[in-house]
Amino acid sequence: MNLLAINEEVKAALDGGHPVVALESTIIAHGLPWPDNLEVARALEQEVRTAGAIPATIAVVGGIPRIGLGPETLEGLARHGQRFGKAGASDLAVAMARRLDAATTVSATAFLADRAGIRLFATGGIGGVHRGDTGDVSYDLAAMAKARVAVVSAGAKAILDLPRTVEMLETQGVLVLGYRTSEFPAFYSPRSGIPLEHRVDSPAEAAVVLRTRFFDLKQGGVLACNPIPSEAALDDGLIQAAIDQALHEAGERGVRGKALTPFLLAELARTTGGAAVVANRALALANARVAAEIARALCGMTPRS
Repeated sequence: MNLLAINEEVKAALDGGHPVVALESTIIAHGLPWPDNLEVARALEQEVRTAGAIPATIAVVGGIPRIGLGPETLEGLARHGQRFGKAGASDLAVAMARRLDAATTVSATAFLADRAGIRLFATGGIGGVHRGDTGDVSYDLAAMAKARVAVVSAGAKAILDLPRTVEMLETQGVLVLGYRTSEFPAFYSPRSGIPLEHRVDSPAEAAVVLRTRFFDLKQGGVLACNPIPSEAALDDGLIQAAIDQALHEAGERGVRGKALTPFLLAELARTTGGAAVVANRALALANARVAAEIARALCGMTPRS
């Protein structure tokens, strides 16, 4: 039984061996306010198209995982995002069984993209190990390790403990590639001081690694780290002060669990006067473009599988 509803355009691309890039929906439903979220959602899809691939925004609508959203569904997700739940990979069964609407996180999007046969997925930043509590670890890391999907991101969200996140990626067996960088990006900054062992400098070079890992070795779990464009990066001191303030505020209010990340990102947007939102948009668009370029290169050299 096929539990996925794959958009006709996406299905035709997959059947024809054409490049497809998955996009998550949490940024639309919960990451940005209306109507900014719709503008960003459309811009991300257009960036993928401009780079020569087909976008597949993923969400659960009425209990059905949808791979690729039509214009009306995409607008409904943006306009009524507060009515959508937030589903990680471990929440999908409940959302489907109860016929709920849910935006997909990195873990759910990677899982569903893999099930649909999509090998590239672009997002802003992945989840990871939260600061001050090594027991608070996003399921994004474990889900990425299992999926035959390359996640293109600007590293992990800057609110996290980046050194521990990189260590946990290694523990989970995720291959971390620096895309034109030799250090792990810090989301709003291209620099973290954390060196990376593996680097690729072109879509073709990345595609050779993905082909070997996904199709020859049958392994999953690749994170391609694409640093934020230098012109969009924020001052390290400014963003660190804003993060410290946001973490303090979260502690004072007792915010934790799934509510923590959206709260911290909203606080960063407020304390930076919107600069964090502008940077987030720029890095997300850059990741969509790189993912599409790699998807094109991969489709040019791999058998459909």
